Amino acid sequence: MSGRLIELEETATHTGPKGVINDWRRFKLESMDRENLPPAKKELLRQMSSPNKSGDDSRANLNRKMSVQEYELLKEEDEGCLKKYRRRCMEEMHNKLSFGPTFGGVHDLDSGEAFLEVIEKEHHSTVVVVHIYKVGVKGCEQLNSCLDCLATEYPTVKFCRIDAVSSGAAERFSDEYLPTLLVYKAGELLGNFLSCTQHLNEEFFATDVETFLNSYGLLPEKELPGEEDEEEHGVE
Repeated sequence: MSGRLIELEETATHTGPKGVINDWRRFKLESMDRENLPPAKKELLRQMSSPNKSGDDSRANLNRKMSVQEYELLKEEDEGCLKKYRRRCMEEMHNKLSFGPTFGGVHDLDSGEAFLEVIEKEHHSTVVVVHIYKVGVKGCEQLNSCLDCLATEYPTVKFCRIDAVSSGAAERFSDEYLPTLLVYKAGELLGNFLSCTQHLNEEFFATDVETFLNSYGLLPEKELPGEEDEEEHGVE
């Protein structure tokens, strides 16, 4: 019980204006390139990040006001560091809210058993999109390519494909019903689209499939675009 209380206290320090400022201060200190700092700033940094003494002293130190020297040190390169900090906060929030696992690719199912397992055992918050296809049937290859693209756009969605012939489902899914898209969540069938390409133009792309699924409210909201790319390229 005491361990749980400590955990709650630590979490609480990150909430409210003071908590956010202190968390940002800590993150900025940890992100600095200490080796390339001038000696005066290194000494100030050492004082600011001195080891904690007692719990009370640590809490008082966190809640104290920033000195002018600390402010001048922390405000440098704020924009780039702030983007990294915001990204870290989003990842922490994502994990705490249990949004489920991420995938980022299309999974090939090789049997009916694998098909049942992915439906019944996947995380309760995960949307599962299954493409039943057959080599040589019009639209199947193109839909597979579209799902490859969507899998990178929606990493929290589990996109799967299964060959009707190799899985033994060819009798139930004849060519006229292919390609078929099935959408599940928490074991429940949300969408059953036989010969789904009839709802699309003869030449279709990933955005068309995305629009079609979104028209039924089957895809979650996308991650914030460009955030990671900006971090990787840095901000001058």
